[in-house]
Order: sequence, then structure tokens, then C-alpha cells
Amino acid sequence: MAALSIPTSSSSSPVPPLSWPNTNLDPDPNPNSPFLPSPHHNDEPGSQSLSPDPSSSSAADPLEGDDAPDSPSLENPNLSLHSIAVTPPLMAAEPSSCSSSPPSAASMPSLLHLSFNQDHGCFAAGTDRGFRIYNCDPFREIFRRDFDDGGIGVVEMLFRCNILALVGGGPQPYYAPNKVMIWDDHQSRCIGELSFRSEVRAVRLRRDRIIVVLDHKIFVYNFADLKLVHQIETVPNPKGLCAVSQQQGSLVLVCPGGQKGQVRVEHYGARRTKFIMAHDSRIACFALSQDGRLIATASTKGTLIRIFSTVDGTLLQEVRRGADRAEIYSLAFSANMQWLAVSSDKGTVHVFSLKVNLGLTGNDRPRPAPEPNPPAITSSLSFIKGVLPKYFNSEWSVAQYRLHEGLQHNVAFGHQKNTIVILGMDGSFYRCQFDPVNGGEMTQLECYNFLKPEETF
Repeated sequence: MAALSIPTSSSSSPVPPLSWPNTNLDPDPNPNSPFLPSPHHNDEPGSQSLSPDPSSSSAADPLEGDDAPDSPSLENPNLSLHSIAVTPPLMAAEPSSCSSSPPSAASMPSLLHLSFNQDHGCFAAGTDRGFRIYNCDPFREIFRRDFDDGGIGVVEMLFRCNILALVGGGPQPYYAPNKVMIWDDHQSRCIGELSFRSEVRAVRLRRDRIIVVLDHKIFVYNFADLKLVHQIETVPNPKGLCAVSQQQGSLVLVCPGGQKGQVRVEHYGARRTKFIMAHDSRIACFALSQDGRLIATASTKGTLIRIFSTVDGTLLQEVRRGADRAEIYSLAFSANMQWLAVSSDKGTVHVFSLKVNLGLTGNDRPRPAPEPNPPAITSSLSFIKGVLPKYFNSEWSVAQYRLHEGLQHNVAFGHQKNTIVILGMDGSFYRCQFDPVNGGEMTQLECYNFLKPEETF
């Protein structure tokens, strides 16, 4: 594959290469030091090589049909995967405040994609001119790659390292929308690709797997050699819904099932598949906890969010976003699984208290939201509890933050305690703090427009 002519910063300091992929790569534990080389730990995840059952219809047998992938191309199986060294952004600038006058449409790129990395410490933006990587706390642009003749519709990071997955997008895609390009930013070029016969809807990365989502199928590949190890058929999945666990030693994948309202859970370590009938309507959004034990789901109605155990499919908790129908854009668990954040087209970000107990201890144990005078409330309503409509018995959010209605926002929990990071498809970045005891309206800590053109120094 010919090298792409993309300039790199001359100030980049090389980092000793490691074997590719580096399963010992650890996410940077210090959110204030993005892309610094991380210490090595013996945290190699289990189930490194999945050998599908040849008798299974979802095993990696020779593929047929419109979604069948072509042979993957990997330039060099012994590539380097390392943490990106801290360097000044290619176009360094101070962040622009949301209250500033909006930049002209001619000078501002169009956003095609937004996604957090696996530890929510960074986020990637795909535009009609390339892609950019940002740090969340403190907020700043880390680097960008601008292409003169095309857009990037999917950017998937792998924690804070130099390997990314790219898919072309927009009115003039830089790469074909049916290809996943493996980009090595240390070399500023693509070093591998996966081709399909239909458009790629999403990509998910782990240290040991690449997951590619199409309209009706999901393909799972080994990261080391791009060998296909599993394929899954789903209901139509135009949003590319798929989630994968990231904690060492577990490999759990969640995707839409084979029928409306169903989610499918693949436990690769246990070689077990679990189907959960989560809703009566179609699945609109879901999120998986880092360790793969909890899944939160929302349907196209968007009124209720349900939290299930992925192990046995038990419904653990149900919370209510509101009474009116809404499109759920984003769901996110906090790292300690004590909180759940939800964003929708109604323009309000909600934070719910989780009351599930999965055997956590100490400070990590989920705690119920405080209820003033619980004995009096319980006794006064107990005699009509079975008569009241379900709406009045619902669990409501602890904290809220109000945004522009109708605009898509992605949400995640920040690295600082009780903070939320919100990304808008208009280029807005918010960092807010909620009160876990008193709840109510969140406090805005930061607000920037990360798409506003900057001065170059």
C-alpha cells in the first residue's frame, strides 16, 4: 500500500516500538498526561485466540452474500503499537468559547463522527476534511490530520495509542465507505485494510480484536493478523450498534439480536451466547460496562432505560427518562458503575443512580440515591402501590443538564469525580459537575467550540 503523504510534527519524539498489537498496553492512568508512554503490566487478556465451532452457523466459515469481506490486507504483521508521545498540535491554539461568535461555514469543517476512546479520556472527531483527536481534561486538541480531498465518517481510537481505525464518509469520502483502514499515526499512513461488499456502519477496537459492524452482520477479527474468527447476523442495524468490554481477562460483545427488541450477548471466554428480550420496540441504543457485566438498553420509544446482567439476562433496574417519546442518542456507565448518563433529542442529559450490586466492595459499591424520610413515603404509598400507574412508581434521574433540543450529543463520565463530558455534533464541548446528594441542575465547568478555526502560531 502506498504511503499517504500526510505531514507529521517535526517535534515528535520516537517511542521504542513494541510488538503489534501490544496486549500489555495500559490506558494512561493520568488524565492530565495524555498520550504519554504507559508502564507495562502483565495484563494480557484471556481468550487470545478464539477457535469458532465449525458446526456453528456463525463460525468463520467461507462467507457468501453481499456482506462477505474480501481478504484483509496487512502490510507487516510485526508493526509497532505504542503510546503517542506528547507533541504540540499541528495547529496549536487555545480552545474557543461557546459564547464566541460562530465561525463562517466556509472556514469550518462539517462534523461526520464523534466518539470517545475506551477510557473516555479522549475523543475523536471525523470531518469532511479528515480527523482530529482531543483530550477531555484538560480540554485541548492533541493532533489532527487534514485531507484535501475527502472526509472520514468513522474514527475509532484504541485507548491512547498510535493505532486508529478509519472509514471514509461524507459527500466525498477519503476512503471507500466499505473499507476499514488501519491507520498508524506514528508513520502517518495506513498499514492495513479490511474490505467488504457493503458500507461499514461502525468499528470497535480492543487490544486483541477488531469488530466491524455492517447493516446485517458483525465480523470479529484478531488484531494481530486480521484473521476472521467470528461472524454474527443481526436485524437491520443502520446505526452500527455494538459494544465490547475492555477490562482485562474478559471479552464480552453485545449487539442487536435476531428479532425486534432483542440484544445478543457473546461471552467469548465462556463460549456462551445469551439473548435478552429487552424491549417490545426496536433497540435504539445500548451501553456496556467496562467489565462487560452490565448492559443498559433503550428502545425507539425512549422513555425507559433498562439495566440487565449480561451473565444471566436478569433485569436489575429500570429508570425513566420521561413520559414523551424520545430518540436516545447516548448511554454511558460511570467507571465504578454507580451512575448512568443518558442523552436524547429532548436536549436534556440525565444522570441516574444505579442500585445494582454485583459484589463490589468498599467505595466502589453502588449506593442508592438518598431519599428523604423513606419510611413515611413507603408507608403512605404502600397501600396503593399496586394500583398506581407504572409512571408514578418510576425511578427518575438524580441530575440534569439542559442543551439545545434536537441536536445530537454524546455523553460520558469524566475522570474527575462526579463530572460529565458532553460532545455535540455542532462542535460543542461541555464539562459539567453534578451533586450526587442533592441532585438537580448540573454546574457547567467548561464550554468550548472545538471546530472553530484557530490562529496558527
